[in-house]
Amino acid sequence: MKNQPIIALDFRNAQEAEAFLNLFENEPLALKIGMELFFSEGPEFVLKLKEAGHFIFLDLKLHDIPNTVKSAMRSLAKLGVDLVNVHAAGGKQMMVEALNGLNEGTPKGKTRPKLIAVTQLTSTSEAEMQQEQLISVSLEDSVLHYSKLAEEAGLDGVVCSSFEAKSIKKHTNEAFLCVTPGIRLDTDSKDDQKRVVTPKEARKRQASAIVVGRPITRAENPKVAYERVLKEWEI
Repeated sequence: MKNQPIIALDFRNAQEAEAFLNLFENEPLALKIGMELFFSEGPEFVLKLKEAGHFIFLDLKLHDIPNTVKSAMRSLAKLGVDLVNVHAAGGKQMMVEALNGLNEGTPKGKTRPKLIAVTQLTSTSEAEMQQEQLISVSLEDSVLHYSKLAEEAGLDGVVCSSFEAKSIKKHTNEAFLCVTPGIRLDTDSKDDQKRVVTPKEARKRQASAIVVGRPITRAENPKVAYERVLKEWEI
């Protein structure tokens, strides 16, 4: 994993994303491409960013029957991205087949994309999880269960909040990735996130990588905001 914040390119189209990236004067960055931008611009835009030297986290959160997810991952592997994900709620067999698809689709001589599983979204509270998903255990127990399931399936890590990272590593292994969204600077609004921490706090809580969107992309000066996040993350 790159030791730099992953910037969430939560833009509507390539023009908006490129206008943002131009502020960084061709600096290689770690970028997250989510559903909105991918569905708008397609694989070609992903390939373009990879050719520019960026680390790419393709955040599509696949969740379907095992064979369908395997086929999708076989196709995504050909894009040469660095990190992809699925929903752990899809089950162990689905995660196993996702990994199989990546292995089959990765061109010879190339490195397989890292595969991580979404546990519980950082926009989900414990009360919402229990009432809407009918999961009776605590939020932390649910996240730990999904994390251990992902490890058993052979995945490289999970998406989780920074609050669970230390416990996840304790119950899996030190190399298991904990990629954490819900990152805000002290002066930022929480927006729709429920479980948020600063970059410095995320580092202390043993997050492997942080994903930062609006605090950078909607800042008055995105480059200055990015450098502040990077400085806090590197402490």
